[in-house]
Amino acid sequence: MSSDFNGDGVRDKVFADPQATVAGMEKAGQLHVLLGDGKGTVQVHQSMPNVSDGAEPGDQFGFSFAVYDANQDGCSDLAVGIPYEDVGTAADAGLVHLIFGSTLGIGQGTPDKGFRHGAALGETSEAEDWVGYAVATTQSATGIPYLIIGAPGEDVSGKTDSGLVSAVYGTAYTAVSFDQDSPGVWEDREAYDQFGSAIVASGDYFVVGVPGESVDTDLSAGVVMAFRASINTDGIPAPSFGMGQLRAAGSEKSAETGDRYGTSMAFLPYRLSPTDFKNQFLLAVGVPGEDLADVMDAGAVQTYRISGTGEVTELNWIDQNTADVEGEAEPGDFFGQALTALDIGGSVSTETNTRLAVGVPGEESTEEHLDKGGVHILPFLGAPGASDRWIEPGAGIPSPPASRQLVGTSLGTSGTVLLVGMPYGPAGEHAVHGFPGGRTSDAAQISTWKPGQGGIPAGDGAFGAVVR
Repeated sequence: MSSDFNGDGVRDKVFADPQATVAGMEKAGQLHVLLGDGKGTVQVHQSMPNVSDGAEPGDQFGFSFAVYDANQDGCSDLAVGIPYEDVGTAADAGLVHLIFGSTLGIGQGTPDKGFRHGAALGETSEAEDWVGYAVATTQSATGIPYLIIGAPGEDVSGKTDSGLVSAVYGTAYTAVSFDQDSPGVWEDREAYDQFGSAIVASGDYFVVGVPGESVDTDLSAGVVMAFRASINTDGIPAPSFGMGQLRAAGSEKSAETGDRYGTSMAFLPYRLSPTDFKNQFLLAVGVPGEDLADVMDAGAVQTYRISGTGEVTELNWIDQNTADVEGEAEPGDFFGQALTALDIGGSVSTETNTRLAVGVPGEESTEEHLDKGGVHILPFLGAPGASDRWIEPGAGIPSPPASRQLVGTSLGTSGTVLLVGMPYGPAGEHAVHGFPGGRTSDAAQISTWKPGQGGIPAGDGAFGAVVR
C-alpha cells in the first residue's frame, strides 16, 4: 500500500524500533516516519497526543505495522501491532493502534482507534494472546478497506496457542474473528498451531501463516491458508484455499517436523499480459526450519502462482543448493526466515521486474562473524539462479561485518526500493539500507538511514526491526 501520511502526494517511509526507550520506558517502542521530499521525520509512539494509552516498559510498540487508508480521506494511516501490551491484568494480551494520517501530519488529526480482545475484537483479553503479532492491510474488490490482525497466542476452546485472526473492515471498523474451526476454514484447530503468526495481503486476498500446524505426525511442519477480503454468509472472510508443502511424500522437501512452513510470506500481483487484468498473484512461502538431507535448519522457499479463482500452481522450490543459486546450504542458515517481494513495474510480470528477497540470518561466510546473515535477491519468475544476487555486510551492504548481526530478519519495500533493516549487532551500525529496483551493483544508488543522521534521533534499541 502507498505510504503518504500527510497527503502531499510524496511517498513516506516507516522504520520501526520496537525496543526503543520512550519517556524513560525501556522497550516501549516507537516508529520513525520519514516524510518524503526531505520534509523531516516524525516519531510515533504511545506517549504522543492523539494516541491512547501510554508508553510502558516492554510493550514493543511497532513489533508489526501496516499502512493503508483506513478512513478513505486520501491520507495513509498506520496500523501498529503491540503484541506485548498488557490489557488490565492480562500480561502480553496485545493491542493494535490505528493512528490516522492527515494534512496536519501523522497522529495530528483524528484520535487513534484501538483494537483488542474484550472490546472492538470481541473475545476476552487473556495473557499472552499477542494481539497484533502480525498485521496486514488490503481492500476488497469493491474498495472496502480491510485490516487483518493475528493473535497466534490465543487459546481457543482450551487449545493452547491455537491462534485467532480478526478482520476489521469498512470505515465503521466492523470486526469479525475466526480460527481454524470456523466454517469452511481448512484444517482443524489444534494446540500450538499459532494461526495468525504471519499475514500478507494484496488485492482482495490475504494469506495467513500457521507455522505451528502439525501435518500428520510431523509437529510444526506448517501450512498457509488464503481468504478473500469479502464477508461470506458465515460472517467471516471467505476461505479460498489451504496448503502445506506441495511435494511428494517421502521427498526430503516434503513436510517434516520443525519445518515451520509459513513463518514468512511474500505476495504481489501477477500481470499475465498487458490486457489481462484478472486477479492473479505470486506467493512465496518461507520454510526456515527445512532440513536438506543432513543439513539441519538450512531453510528453503516455495513459490506459487495463484489464479483469480484460487487455483495454485507451484513455480519453484528454492534453497541454497538449487542449481546456479549462489552459496551453499549450511546448518542453521534459516534461509527464508523473512521474505519480501519487489515489483519494479511494467505491463507484464517477468523475471526481470519481479524480484524476491530472502533473508538468511544464520549465514556466516567465515567463523569470525557468526550469524552475520545476508540477503539473497532472486527472480520471482523463471529459474531462481538465472540472475540472483547475494548481499551481506561488507559485500553489497555498506556496513562492516560483525557477529550476530542477523541480517535478513528485516526486509521490506517502499515503492520500487528494497529495504534491508539492520537492527542488531554493533549499535553504531544499526541502519536501514535502500536498494532501488533491488539493484546491488551500484553503490552510489544505495541509500542509508541511521539513528543520529538525517533528522533521525540518536540512540536506538533495534532501529529498522520492521521497515516499509
